[in-house]
Amino acid sequence: MSASVTPESFDSLISSWPDLYRRLRWDSVFVLPPWLRVWWQEFGAGAELYLCAVREAETVIGIAPLLLKGEKASFIGSADVCDYLDFVVAPGREQDFFDPLLENLRQKGISRLDLGSLRPDSTALTNLVHIAANRGLQVACNQEDVSFELDLPSTWDEYLGMLSAKQRHELRRKLRRLQRAGDVNYRLVDDSEALPDVMDVFLKLFRESREGKAAFMTPRMESFFVSLASAMAEAGILRFGVLELNALPVATVMYFDYKDSVYLYNSGYDPQYSSLSVGLLCKVLCLRDSIERGKKRFDFLKGREEYKYRLGGKKVPIYSCQIALN
Repeated sequence: MSASVTPESFDSLISSWPDLYRRLRWDSVFVLPPWLRVWWQEFGAGAELYLCAVREAETVIGIAPLLLKGEKASFIGSADVCDYLDFVVAPGREQDFFDPLLENLRQKGISRLDLGSLRPDSTALTNLVHIAANRGLQVACNQEDVSFELDLPSTWDEYLGMLSAKQRHELRRKLRRLQRAGDVNYRLVDDSEALPDVMDVFLKLFRESREGKAAFMTPRMESFFVSLASAMAEAGILRFGVLELNALPVATVMYFDYKDSVYLYNSGYDPQYSSLSVGLLCKVLCLRDSIERGKKRFDFLKGREEYKYRLGGKKVPIYSCQIALN
């Protein structure tokens, strides 16, 4: 049976998401329909939307979340706010998905696919590059970044045992020092009604953390974060961890709880308490909470920050891939 490529809207994708979620590989939060829609609304100006489904009869076998600029097609998303990107395809149907998609893009005058933020296990790298090469197309892939993730054990003590003796000692010492400083409380916020208040705390601490973060959080970027938080809270995925010292918020993490993984998206802390390592310890307490709730993977996401090594994170290379369609 021949497949067809049909344009979709964000509304149609979101309305059919409960059914598609069961049949397609939605491997990370960065390709979920609410995320795609918020990014497009905030940053999509100047591009043409190519949000298409590949169908056999009425059955969707995959989604291509792309945007077009001239003769180039790229993923909806950007490396500064989207850590992993990919196509969304039913397992085992990759060839049936990519063959008609590539032909449709070529017919639309697209001469190049420019795909970034690809994990090694992405559908783009494990399937598309081979399908394209077999069609005689030029393919070039290069490492562009690195991410870190950690397979979580079942208990906190097991986690501590995974660290080097030096790192285990340092972590315990920092936690004891924080406890001696006053009344310490780490709380999880997942109530959408509390979102406005905790979002204000997050944005304040994010900007105060360091000069580079303050420059990053422009009014446009703040609009994106606020809209994203609202959309992901509605989807039941958004979480905040808040570290309080004597009832005062001194650090916070914004993360996503999806399937069996925790994605540590961003963070902030009050530099007045930097001597107590509150920024690091807020992440540590988020990690401990994830273990206690039975999560299997803690994803530190992209970036080479030293604390990711020290907390046991393992490197995951992130690639970009260019495919010439002509």
